[in-house]
Amino acid sequence: MQKLLTLLACLFLGLACYSPAALAQETAPADTLSPWKVFGVYSLNFNQVYLSNWVAGGESSVSGNTLFNISATYKKDKISWDNFLDLAFGGLVQGERTPVKTDDRIEFGSKFGYEARKSLYYSAILNFRTQFAPGFKLPNDSVVISEFLAPAFINVGLGMDYKPNDDFAVFFGPLSTRITIVQNQTLANEGAFGVEKAVLDANGQVVTPGENIRYELGAFLKMSFKRKIMENVNFQTKLDLFSNYLDSPDDIIVNWETLTAFKVNKYISATVATNLIYDHNINIPIDSNNDGFAEKTGPRVQFKQVLAIGLTYKF
Repeated sequence: MQKLLTLLACLFLGLACYSPAALAQETAPADTLSPWKVFGVYSLNFNQVYLSNWVAGGESSVSGNTLFNISATYKKDKISWDNFLDLAFGGLVQGERTPVKTDDRIEFGSKFGYEARKSLYYSAILNFRTQFAPGFKLPNDSVVISEFLAPAFINVGLGMDYKPNDDFAVFFGPLSTRITIVQNQTLANEGAFGVEKAVLDANGQVVTPGENIRYELGAFLKMSFKRKIMENVNFQTKLDLFSNYLDSPDDIIVNWETLTAFKVNKYISATVATNLIYDHNINIPIDSNNDGFAEKTGPRVQFKQVLAIGLTYKF
């Protein structure tokens, strides 16, 4: 899987390096224009605070995050091929505490379509999502709750894609598969992220290890939209919905992402990224009394927001 991910990333970046050089000016003849369009954003942000004998209180800290977003689209005759790669990572070191991550994402997507009629395509789609580094059950930094390929989510689907323009697209795949991967055996034994958990004997010893992969058959809906909403302000959003035909089809798995970029000048900008997730297969501790003790676990809405101001490069 790691070799496959590396190969896909190299292929995607290779397309990115090739396409900008091939893009012709708008005044060039139509037959010399490249069918590829590539857009990318790289952002690097850093924050540091140092305190020594500071009577007002506080702690020294270092934090930073980086974001890399690239898309490559191919359109020629009846063929349409959309690709994207999103990478993000952030971390925080505060005082003498153990460093923690504040953002962590690897996501790759590819959608291939053949035009059936104007704006409507027979399409196949592939989405892959995981993270770089381990996550811990803080404040206990010895208990791992996630890591690379634990979990990883793969969506593969066949269906129709409605794409009236370059800014908006809706894909519906009534024949789709969602694959959940949990490579960490400890997490797999616990049944984390919806995989089949281990079978234990009367002494709590593992008789049958937990499954590392879960397959689901269902319907997949993916919507994407991007728009320059005003001068120097760009907005894009993606919404993924999945319903399992065979297990709780009314429980829809939701993954909704937004990214708003505010340009200050050629190299300085601010970005606001949000991510909302609801997955009934993921159980989260519920502390209804706010006393630090979880009475039960269950599915909950997960939400993340990242505001970053710093160096940004677009190509």
